[in-house]
Amino acid sequence: MKRISYLTLAVVMAAGLLASLAIADEYTCPGYTPSPNTVVFNPYIYHDCQYSNYATVNNYPALVQISDSDEDCVGWTNLHTWRFSEDGVTRAAFENCSHYRFSAVCRFSNPTGEFGLQVAPWWGGAEYSDGRFNVRADEIACFGGRLPFYSFTAAFGLTYQAGEPIWLQITYDPNELDETPIIGGVRDPAPPNPASIQYQVYYHGQGYSSPVLYFDQANPAEPHGVWGELYPAYVGGFVQAPNNVSSSWAYTCNWENIHFEGPSATPAKTSTWGQVKTLYR
Repeated sequence: MKRISYLTLAVVMAAGLLASLAIADEYTCPGYTPSPNTVVFNPYIYHDCQYSNYATVNNYPALVQISDSDEDCVGWTNLHTWRFSEDGVTRAAFENCSHYRFSAVCRFSNPTGEFGLQVAPWWGGAEYSDGRFNVRADEIACFGGRLPFYSFTAAFGLTYQAGEPIWLQITYDPNELDETPIIGGVRDPAPPNPASIQYQVYYHGQGYSSPVLYFDQANPAEPHGVWGELYPAYVGGFVQAPNNVSSSWAYTCNWENIHFEGPSATPAKTSTWGQVKTLYR
């Protein structure tokens, strides 16, 4: 019988290790972060105003625009979304271990309805409607899907005035996708093992940031990962209107100067508020 040399064994073991790394799944690290070069639109996720005039503009990354109008709608709302894409046809699927930051200067023309950014979850039709960085006239808040809740209205008193530019940013960091130890009833800040997210706003010449917020475990019995956004997540923006305003209505929603960073070991540093100010037009 031919003996296996230590050198041969080392080569075989190294090859096995490389193979295991190459087939890492979408739920754990290392993982894949999409590199979007355009967006795709998903119209009429909610479709209560069935004869509305829906239109889009895709000049990514300078401008993504959705407009809609109706003269006699008495329903609740129409919901339209857009998603980052790598091929212009399909939505990019973000993994639990994706690592990215994205932002846009948003502008909404109608005082009713809501709009913003999304990190939408995998489950059911909710991948289109849930997981919102949500802006409306009386509240600016982040909620739904897998997103840790945060309210800029509660923290800073922020609300939105129709027609004005507002800059929104989301930063997702998978960290180690594991539970952070709890020491003395307090989360140990070193290291922050679960995935984390941070929300930021620049509005009326002032910048606002949420704390770095951590994801919970989710359901380990479901094959989508734990301690993060889960797989697949779909990332982009949404607009929902008229929110039960009867008779005629119309709006235009812009996402301007869209900026996406990733993949990288560490996303590029956050722009200074002075740099963000230069994005306004």
